[in-house]
Amino acid sequence: MSRIGKKPIDIPDGVKIRQDGSLMTVEGPRGILSMVIPVGVAVVLEGSMARVDVLSDDSKGSSLHGLVRTLVANTVAGVSTGFEKSLEIVGVGYRGEVQGNVLKLLIGYSDPVEYTMPEGVTIKVDKQVNLVVSGIDKELVGRVAAQIRDLKKPEPYKGKGVRYAGEYVKKKVGKSAGT
Repeated sequence: MSRIGKKPIDIPDGVKIRQDGSLMTVEGPRGILSMVIPVGVAVVLEGSMARVDVLSDDSKGSSLHGLVRTLVANTVAGVSTGFEKSLEIVGVGYRGEVQGNVLKLLIGYSDPVEYTMPEGVTIKVDKQVNLVVSGIDKELVGRVAAQIRDLKKPEPYKGKGVRYAGEYVKKKVGKSAGT
């Protein structure tokens, strides 16, 4: 039995969970998320709490126990509070701006790099160098932040590029002029 899977999930006020067979729909103040509950586990609703139970003793159900509990907890947290990832743009002249649903980044290439935001994700730019990716789906927010970071990863000599807020970039020593 998974220790994480045993923990109950608190359901805040304003969040409604509906189950239709293996499809679970979570509705809250920020939106609606759906997920398919895999075979071998079941989500049991008890008032303002939810619990994930393993239906059989096979290894498939017990291996999914903690995963399903975490996914259900993430959907409940997403529709009630949402998720955010912060990114920083580091470099002289590097900046970003949002125009409609397109993020334009000037990150050292000859032309601006354009990134089209997927539906369900919003990006805010603060002081032209701080990006905040937010949405209700934790996986989608993390994937969008990773894709933006991949446009120009921080390089190891000067640290220029797009990085997560608070990310440490280990810098290398450059070439020295030997005499």
